Amino acid sequence: MELQNGRPADAAGRMDKEIRTYDFLDGLGVDYQRMDHEAAFTMEACKEVDEALGVEMCKNLFLCNRQKTDFYLLLIPGDKVFKTKELSKQIGSARLSFAGAEYMEKYLDITPGSVSIMGLMNDKDNAVRLLVDEDLLKEEWIGCHPCVNTSSIRVKTKDMFDTVMKAMHHEMTVVKLTREENK
Repeated sequence: MELQNGRPADAAGRMDKEIRTYDFLDGLGVDYQRMDHEAAFTMEACKEVDEALGVEMCKNLFLCNRQKTDFYLLLIPGDKVFKTKELSKQIGSARLSFAGAEYMEKYLDITPGSVSIMGLMNDKDNAVRLLVDEDLLKEEWIGCHPCVNTSSIRVKTKDMFDTVMKAMHHEMTVVKLTREENK
């Protein structure tokens, strides 16, 4: 795994949604670094990638309410726990659960294992509400997938939440979740 500046020199064999991510960032003039790797499906694999990127681990959870009418993308540090009661109270929503893969594809054009803030560029109707834990905003960099889980990128946190989110026409709601207790 080697950190490189910007998009890959050759797009052969890459999915359109990955290339659209690079096109989007390049069109905004946002600097980013990229790394290709084996498909990352587990938190352990993601931790290794995040260490190589030099970013704090970030969990990206795609959630919905019981009626499956409200959808949320929650970004939290890797050492924090998603507790539905804690989050539901902060955002004024009924009990939350994980949304199905069909909704990920419908709204974000991503599949399980590839959940990423960059998927919001595909949510033209703003069907998904972005929730960001306040501790992530303190980090210099944010790491994410470019809509596929065989590459990862890092972007300055300020660029992501000022420039990129503004261009995606998505607002964010800042939340505060508790850290995992030492076991």
